[in-house]
Amino acid sequence: MAALFPGAGDLASYWRNIVDGVDAIRDAPPGRWDTDIPGLGELRGGFVDEFADFDPTRFGIVPLGVDWTEPDQLLALRLAAEAIDDAGGPASVGDRGRTGVVIGRGGYVGPGVGRLEQRVKIAHQVAVTLREVLPGLGADAVERVRAALVASLGPERPDAAIGLVPNLAASRIANRLDLRGPAYTIDAACASSLIATEAAVRELRAGRADAMIVGGVHLGPDVTFWNVFSHLRALSTSGRIRPFDRAADGILLGEGVGMVLLKRLADAQRAGERIYAVIRGVGTASDGRAATLLAPAAEGQMLAVRRAWDDAGLDPTAPDAVGLIEAHGTATRAGDAAELATLRGVFGPAESGLPMVGIGSVKSMIGHTMPAAGMAGLIKAVLALHHRTLPPTLHCDDPHPALQASRFTPVRRAGTWVVEPGSPRRAGVNAFGFGGINAHVVLEQAPSGG
Repeated sequence: MAALFPGAGDLASYWRNIVDGVDAIRDAPPGRWDTDIPGLGELRGGFVDEFADFDPTRFGIVPLGVDWTEPDQLLALRLAAEAIDDAGGPASVGDRGRTGVVIGRGGYVGPGVGRLEQRVKIAHQVAVTLREVLPGLGADAVERVRAALVASLGPERPDAAIGLVPNLAASRIANRLDLRGPAYTIDAACASSLIATEAAVRELRAGRADAMIVGGVHLGPDVTFWNVFSHLRALSTSGRIRPFDRAADGILLGEGVGMVLLKRLADAQRAGERIYAVIRGVGTASDGRAATLLAPAAEGQMLAVRRAWDDAGLDPTAPDAVGLIEAHGTATRAGDAAELATLRGVFGPAESGLPMVGIGSVKSMIGHTMPAAGMAGLIKAVLALHHRTLPPTLHCDDPHPALQASRFTPVRRAGTWVVEPGSPRRAGVNAFGFGGINAHVVLEQAPSGG
């Protein structure tokens, strides 16, 4: 695995921050963008600027070609290579003709496309507006303004334009690492990286691939992306993201990249490779008809979760079924309420007499990393299983009243994950996307000696 998230430039730092309960939310770094845009307000979120370094020569990329390339493509490549290194190096991939790549990535405007749009459209629009508003302004003066705006965007590099094509986040990995299995990107909003995980699992189960690199990426969104959530009134006005807290008032956006290398369990055991955890089941579902496209529906979420547990061949209401749920946990009132209803419906109510289950959301520490959110949660849950540790969640000081009617309790501080002898540790991971696309993954601790 490999991780780059707010406050953490590598996998070990990511886990250490989670265990220590580090809140990596902060003000937008100086110079990141013009924050004086009307109606946007003060921007707080999870940023990765200090960790976003990339060595193009390592991957045979001409350094000049990096300038205009969307940063998520480059860091996805770096993190994919780091995941392979974490697995034991290039030999761990095996037959490159049977190794694929599936990346969850949103179709949002990044800084590269933003600069191109300014060069192609905005500069022309400024010139047209000047001629209309100030007809006495000479053509030479208008052209100087247009040229100055274009010059401020940096030199035009046609050879780097390919770095603006969204689907190349996966294709670049396959190209530079010489992987010849399927390579494509998936945009399923906040569920993207778990949908990518399901796609990879299907490839492995069907025998079409022997290894799959799966990831989620969300980096450097244009300031207009933040403005969308400001208009939706989805951003926290208090500047703090509080999943499942009574005072939760909205999301804070985050950035990050997470990558995992998946193989069939028997193949990894036969090769004597380290196994962090096992994917027992995956499930997806859409909400169907709902009040609005943005209204979460517990029915669709429950369908995805139940499909994952059916896929795992497990009963989610069994006493030893699950010990941790890494929730979607957006800290919106509607979202938290729907998710808690989903969990109560699938895993049983408080009065069932079943053991309590820990619940948390890494968004409380790094913000909502959008298409990378599912991977951030998956890696967190996998590391929890690997280290036999229940990780904490932050800012749930006054728990949502719906928690009282469920089997779930927020994990306040890191502690040993205790199970009954002979019972494996299991975790479930949620990712519920805008528009009603839902995904759930059932994880189980690695076999003894894995």
